[in-house]
Amino acid sequence: MLFQIYGSQSGWQLFGWVLVFACLIITNEIARRSKAGGLFFFVILPVALTIYFTAIYIGAAHGQAWALHNQTYVHMNSWFHYAKLYAATFGCIGFMILKYHWGKLGKAYWFKCFPFVIVAINIFIAVGSDFESAIRGMNALQTTGSQWWLSSEGIWLYGGWWNVLNGIAGIINVFCMTGWWGIYSFKERG
Repeated sequence: MLFQIYGSQSGWQLFGWVLVFACLIITNEIARRSKAGGLFFFVILPVALTIYFTAIYIGAAHGQAWALHNQTYVHMNSWFHYAKLYAATFGCIGFMILKYHWGKLGKAYWFKCFPFVIVAINIFIAVGSDFESAIRGMNALQTTGSQWWLSSEGIWLYGGWWNVLNGIAGIINVFCMTGWWGIYSFKERG
């Protein structure tokens, strides 16, 4: 099932989904169409979030209740979330450097391969997650008799050989990418 919309609150659930989707489209357009928007969403906001995340983890390390019960600490506490978040952020910054020809990097021929490198990094993050799920599923099978394992966020995952095959497919995908230096920025003239 694509969405789990049910009960007396289903209208509000659907409204919330539509609202989040619309906000994502609007913020994407702001970030994509202007340098100021891109800098805000891909530099200023991530720096502020990094300070926020660091404060939470420092507070949690010192046993502070406000940090230990913080939604970010409770629900976003695995390596995968942060790896994807920062890889996507660095990807967006790199694309802005290419699009606006910023500095020496934006004009460097060798930097044209950046999109492929950041995609490869994102694929390898997913590959690592797949291999982790396979290993944890096999460990759970040996200890509990089931391949279900509980993630640090409290979500049950089912790990097994299919995760290994998916990870191998990701690795093959990276080695099959072509056109690494064929990237260029295009400005439409009206």
